[in-house]
Amino acid sequence: MTENIITINNISKSYKDILALNKLNLEVKKGEMFGLIGPDGAGKTTLTRILATLLLPDSGICYIDNFNVVKEFRKVRKIIGYMPERFSLYPDLTVKENLRFFADLFNVKTKVKEKRLKELLKFNRLEPFQNRKTQELSGGMKQKLALSCTLIHTPRLLILDEPTTGVDPLSRREFWAILNTLKNMGVSIFITTPYLSEAENCDRIGLLHNGQILTIDTPDKIPLLFSHELIEIKGENLFEVSRKLKNIDSIIDIQIFGDKLHLTVEKAEKVIPLINGIFKKLNIKISEVNQVNPGIEDTFIELIKS
Repeated sequence: MTENIITINNISKSYKDILALNKLNLEVKKGEMFGLIGPDGAGKTTLTRILATLLLPDSGICYIDNFNVVKEFRKVRKIIGYMPERFSLYPDLTVKENLRFFADLFNVKTKVKEKRLKELLKFNRLEPFQNRKTQELSGGMKQKLALSCTLIHTPRLLILDEPTTGVDPLSRREFWAILNTLKNMGVSIFITTPYLSEAENCDRIGLLHNGQILTIDTPDKIPLLFSHELIEIKGENLFEVSRKLKNIDSIIDIQIFGDKLHLTVEKAEKVIPLINGIFKKLNIKISEVNQVNPGIEDTFIELIKS
């Protein structure tokens, strides 16, 4: 028996002239929370749909807990819970009615159904809202309900495609706390996310770009792949600041992250005095200029550009 819950060998998928997945290989261990990150169009949704047996690959083989996702798709569907980015809840049904509907859809036995409903309502803190219509719920509560519906048949593996997109920060934190609890209960989790800060909650993460995995490692080790040094600038009018700096030969790359500017350089100690001199000469007011350690996002950008 393999220790992997997911094994992917040379999976490829194209949409006419667009190559969504290109001979992708990946292994996810049982009991692991694995995060897949990448920009829009990287192939994340295509891969989750293949894992969920909703899309056939053009070539390659994929197994979930030793079951072939193509040849044994019925067995796979019994052991996975799939939550797409836009999960179809029924707005006119109450929270409890939605749960009952999905319990019937997954053929949950009658004697188990009501017990499972109570467990999930309590687990996801939906008990006070069980008789409220779904259309009246907040975005975060709808995501909790969608997750509960995904868990109704007690799957071994959760496949979640950008489940927190469009959800407020507090609800996102609550959602990840629920996922961590599920992981501690032994549920394997495969999740895609556009939020790189969220990926730090995972045991391992894979960086996906143009249908290929650039690298896989733990969140603390990914930044060690960054091959240069990083300067962080804090202040106002950062777009204008970046324009003033873009023609300096010793600056390899410039990225804006909200109220911060990240400069990729060979030697920070040589560049910092240089840019401070430029700011003084041009009368540009900056609050901070420091060398900092790179993060996952900095590393991802560098890997893509290389």
